[in-house]
Amino acid sequence: MSGWDEGGVYYSDQAQFPDGSPEAEAASAASRHSILQKFKEFIRNFETERNLFPYRESLVNNPEFLVIRLEDLLSFDSDLPSLLRYSPSDYLPLFETAAAEVLASLKMRVAGDTGEMVEPHTEEVQILLNSKEDPVSMRSLGAQFISKLVKISGITIAASRVKAKATYVHLICKNCKSPRTVPCRPGLGGAIVPRSCDHIPQPGEEPCPIDPWIVVPDKSKYVDQQTLKLQENPEDVPTGELPRNMLLSVDRRLVQTIVPGTRLTIMGIYSIFQSASSSASHKGAVAVRQPYIRVVGMEETNEASSRGPASFTQEEVEEFKKFASHPDAYETICSRVAPSIFGHNDVKKAVACLLFGGSRKNLPDGVKLRGDINVLLLGDPSTGKSQFLKFVEKTAPIAVYTSGKGSSAAGLTASVIQDNSSREFYLEGGAMVLADGGVVCIDEFDKMRPEDRVAIHEAMEQQTISIAKAGITTVLNSRTSVLAAANPPSGRYDDLKTAQDNIDLQTTILSRFDLIFIVKDLRIYDQDKVIASHIIKVHASAEAAAADGKSSKEENWLKRYIQYCRAECHPRLSESAVEKLKGDYVDIRRAMRQQANETGEAAAIPITVRQLEAIIRLSEALAKMKLSYVATESDVAEALRLFKVSTMDAARSGINQQINLTPEMANDIKQAETQVKRRLGIGNRISERRLIDDLTRMGMNESIVRRAILIMHQRGEVEYQRERHVIVRKA
Repeated sequence: MSGWDEGGVYYSDQAQFPDGSPEAEAASAASRHSILQKFKEFIRNFETERNLFPYRESLVNNPEFLVIRLEDLLSFDSDLPSLLRYSPSDYLPLFETAAAEVLASLKMRVAGDTGEMVEPHTEEVQILLNSKEDPVSMRSLGAQFISKLVKISGITIAASRVKAKATYVHLICKNCKSPRTVPCRPGLGGAIVPRSCDHIPQPGEEPCPIDPWIVVPDKSKYVDQQTLKLQENPEDVPTGELPRNMLLSVDRRLVQTIVPGTRLTIMGIYSIFQSASSSASHKGAVAVRQPYIRVVGMEETNEASSRGPASFTQEEVEEFKKFASHPDAYETICSRVAPSIFGHNDVKKAVACLLFGGSRKNLPDGVKLRGDINVLLLGDPSTGKSQFLKFVEKTAPIAVYTSGKGSSAAGLTASVIQDNSSREFYLEGGAMVLADGGVVCIDEFDKMRPEDRVAIHEAMEQQTISIAKAGITTVLNSRTSVLAAANPPSGRYDDLKTAQDNIDLQTTILSRFDLIFIVKDLRIYDQDKVIASHIIKVHASAEAAAADGKSSKEENWLKRYIQYCRAECHPRLSESAVEKLKGDYVDIRRAMRQQANETGEAAAIPITVRQLEAIIRLSEALAKMKLSYVATESDVAEALRLFKVSTMDAARSGINQQINLTPEMANDIKQAETQVKRRLGIGNRISERRLIDDLTRMGMNESIVRRAILIMHQRGEVEYQRERHVIVRKA
């Protein structure tokens, strides 16, 4: 019996490789072949209408890629989409092979080098999938989704540089020089290089050692690849949590189509890779892998279709049109804006205009005129300014809420960040970029540092953000409306001061706001009673209203209506409206010039061509609320009225209104100035209250003294300190 088991080693391969039998392999090859035939048949023969073959035509017109809708595939053959969903990495290459074969058969033969007719050489065709299904949340992606097709949506926050990824690696043995080509796994996977060379040594020849292969990079085949970072949409993040992000890998045709700040919906294969940086920390954990998504189809969510379903049902559209045809549609919308705030009707109308927005215009020479409306609310504390901002944040289809003190210039525009692993710089968009196509609400606008406030100048008028940092020079879109709330410098609005002192913002930023409202807390007995009862009622009926659930439905309806109007309606001014507007604008400029001549000082809020554009935008927004494509004279009249009660009123407000200087008053003021100079030596300081008390004891009028101090302050003879409590005489 000796020697019966020498030479060969016998083993069974059933446990490790089930279906290892030749019959099973033949069956799987046959099934793969039949599926390949089905894919080819689908591309060739799928027709939407009679004799209209969309996929065949798009292949001929655009041979590099083919966008396949899974619904079409389902209607053609019910098994194919489920195969693609559950094992996409097996069947997508098959689909691409099928597309390439169909393309080759559709092309004409061409003459070769020798003059014979040969088959045309076709490149690979990239298959991109898309479907109508709802995206899943990024937080719900778990181990059960690995290697399956998933659909998620979010905002891209970073894009890497383009790298070359090998698809086939060309190897050469360093001993016997025999070549070999090894396929590479797609996505972020690598190639599996065999350990030994299969060359059989001749007698007397040295056998090939273990690990003999050398990679020849020049002969390998490559495709472009880029990695993106996708972050959850801000409205999908649970309260108090940080937004999650996901690594995406895109290749071939999808490379360099996306800039940071774009909203995306992607279809991809949820895969895993061994990350280089984690191997150091998880030295022992061999089985821990990082997830990423290999993108096989992507669509940009444009501003109309972002947030929720973009497609409106037929009933909804009919309901919207019916509502818009009502004569009081405008009033109804304004009553639905911040219903918990009493009064402030003009502010509500302005906020409604801001939510709908005017229409953007692209001129033939490439200049873009903004259609978004910017509103500034300036005034006393506790007049409901922040409530308006919170309401807009909930109602606008896209909105970002920030506070002035807690946001820096980089946080509002864009920041350049260095990647930990690759040490290269990339851009991350800030609030103004993320709210592209929506509204940015900035509270405590006056508390912002001036250098941060300058950063949003460009975003408010040109609607772009230019960056030149760390070797990155780029322009990001920020087509946003800005709704800002601010307090005057002394905390409350002071009628004794001029408009300039009350509105302590630079002219450059003020002219970028279309409407500036001064919200005062007036103490009127009847009004106070009504407001008090309204607030008590809101508090008392809060529980009942919440249980009713009607308000949230109304809010949702308003959101959908705004979305529909912004997507469908882009009004223009009518001829008669243009004439009316022209005359009115010239009159306003004349009145402002006259006022400047009378008082001897320029208005705090300049009336420039920007304000004319503001009135045009307001007229368009008012027409858009009624789903009308033409802004009429009545729209222009209402826009002018809004402009007059807001910006014009603010420009005229303050002390100039109440006192027209008579010669006696001018004399009194001069005397008061002399007394102040006597009382206060150069470089000395005194409390304002005490100075006024001393001078009134001498028989002077208090308002005259205040006026004198103000005039001295404007000339720069005295300056205020400690929140305007202390006066210092300057040289």
